[in-house]
Amino acid sequence: MSEIDPRLLEILVCPLTKTRLRYDAEAQELISDAAGLAYPIRDGVPIMLVEEAREVKG
Repeated sequence: MSEIDPRLLEILVCPLTKTRLRYDAEAQELISDAAGLAYPIRDGVPIMLVEEAREVKG
């Protein structure tokens, strides 16, 4: 499991809501609490496409 660069996390936002993301290291996802979506991180690369995100149960 790879860690995401904290500087990258500071500049990435949810493409749908333009809000900050929360990093879930265990699931390797970036979570948008505002949109209720989790964006996957594959091979250390965040996949910031709404079509690729999964819904997060709130």
